[in-house]
Amino acid sequence: MSNQTIFALSSAAGRAGVAVIRISGNKAIDIYKQLTGKKEIKEKYIQCNYIYNQDRSVIDQVITLFFKGPKSFTGEDVLEIQCHGSRAVIQRILSLLSEIKDCRMAEAGEFTRRAVYNNKMDLTAAEGLIDLIDADTEAQRAWAVRQMGGELQNLYDGWRKQLVEYMAYLEAFIDFPEEEIPPEKMRLINDGVHTLMHKIAVHLDDKNRGINLKEGFQIAIIGAPNVGKSSLLNALAHKDVAIVSEIAGTTRDVVEIYLDIAGYPVVIADTAGLRQTNEQIEQEGIKRALKRAGDASLLIAMGEVGNKLDKKTKEAFENHPNALLVWNKADKADCQKSDGIIISAKTGQGVDKLYQIIKDKVIEAMGHSDEIMLTRLRYKTALKECGDALGRALNETELELKAEELRLAARALGKITGFVRTEELLDVIFSSFCIGK
Repeated sequence: MSNQTIFALSSAAGRAGVAVIRISGNKAIDIYKQLTGKKEIKEKYIQCNYIYNQDRSVIDQVITLFFKGPKSFTGEDVLEIQCHGSRAVIQRILSLLSEIKDCRMAEAGEFTRRAVYNNKMDLTAAEGLIDLIDADTEAQRAWAVRQMGGELQNLYDGWRKQLVEYMAYLEAFIDFPEEEIPPEKMRLINDGVHTLMHKIAVHLDDKNRGINLKEGFQIAIIGAPNVGKSSLLNALAHKDVAIVSEIAGTTRDVVEIYLDIAGYPVVIADTAGLRQTNEQIEQEGIKRALKRAGDASLLIAMGEVGNKLDKKTKEAFENHPNALLVWNKADKADCQKSDGIIISAKTGQGVDKLYQIIKDKVIEAMGHSDEIMLTRLRYKTALKECGDALGRALNETELELKAEELRLAARALGKITGFVRTEELLDVIFSSFCIGK
């Protein structure tokens, strides 16, 4: 890591009552003395100070808080300045800091990156931190806190240490070839590898619960033009999100709303009406509608009471593993349907019942709150890599090759937590962080 001291605004940009400027590095104490004129600073002690310009004119009255490394967020000396949140004050303090030798503005996620380098947290905890910052729903917040607390790290490090034990035992017999490994010991290792393979397979088969938690449980509404898809979207959102018109083909693109349902993030998409058309833009909208229907975790296939379901909607409904059939415009026709849910998006009839069914589907799909979730594709990629290596190890009879496959499996797990670090991986992870975190 660089020896330079870094600084950044850690609170939100813009006018506010209070702003927080964070400084991390070996010059933190010197910076405090230079800005305040004080000769000493107490660790973990809130102090009220004035910050001065170089001509000793007052910039602002601030609160300062100092954490001595390694007992700090980054593992380095950290100084936090709480100043008044005007743009002028913030800019003046940042400008003063930028003029100090070996002191520079932090890059995106650099404070957390230094925390990882200084073993204050692993990569999964760091990603849990950014998920906590980005959390919009209670379920997202709860899981982010668990991940920050080391739940993923403990699981993956436990598996990795188990593999290291197996590798160490095999290496011992490789170093002393005159000794034969006892059959019962080899059987114990193979049984352990097989059990771990099964655990990883179960862990991977999470039905995309983690991805749905992070990106939102995806629901798509499809149907022929003018069946009331946009009206239903507006009814579920309790506001006019989509344009409603008697003119067929009003919706040309996918229109989304974001809802918090039972603490889970849910994205509901209104799509273009499904019909035969020669109009190029509408054709593209229909193409996107069908793709969105296929990718959705839950499909709402919509028709009108008194009419049959159109061919394209019927095909999508029958081919989707998790679909609801909804009949709209109950206010216009007195017609009973033996299948599906009857509603009137215009008057609200049946919408509450539909919402409850959607809610139950979301809760069922997202799983129990105590389950460990895979919220990132890189976790799944590394776990699959680990499982493949374990499979090869089971089929290998040569001790050297079996030990090598176990090493590759352990390395794959290490890449998740950051035990095995590559700069390219770190660059990708921390580029998603904000400046100041």
